[in-house]
Amino acid sequence: MTETNNTPETKETTIVPVSPETNALVEKEMAGQDEQIKAETKALVEAIKKRAQSEIDNAQTLTQDAYLNAVRSAREAIEQNKLLDPKRIEHSVELIQRDAQENWQKITDEITELGNRLQEAAQVAWDILMGKDSSGSK
Repeated sequence: MTETNNTPETKETTIVPVSPETNALVEKEMAGQDEQIKAETKALVEAIKKRAQSEIDNAQTLTQDAYLNAVRSAREAIEQNKLLDPKRIEHSVELIQRDAQENWQKITDEITELGNRLQEAAQVAWDILMGKDSSGSK
C-alpha cells in the first residue's frame, strides 16, 4: 500500500505492505478517522505482526540448528570411541534422535503457542486503543 500525504505541513510517501485483514480491521474500527491516522495505524499493526513472526522464525531456526549440531557432535564423539559396538552406537543415536524429535515437536508447539499469545496480546492492545471493553462493545 502506498500512502501519500500531500498536506501543506508535510510531504512524504510511505510504502508499507498492508495485509487485507489489517486493512479491513483498521477501516472498520477507525471509520471516519483521518486517512493519515489510519495509514499509520495500519503500518503499526503490520510492524507488530512482522516482528512477532520474525521472532518465531528465528527461534525455530536457532533451536533446530542447535539440535542438529548436538546430535552430530554426539554421534561423532561416540563413533571416535572404538570401545563401543557400532550397532549399539546406531541404536543409541536412533534413541537420541527420537527423543530429540519429540522435544523438537514440543518446542515447535510452544513457539506456535507463543505466536498465538502474541497475536492475542496485539488484539487486546488494539481493543484498548479502540476503547473497547472486554465484551467487545465500545
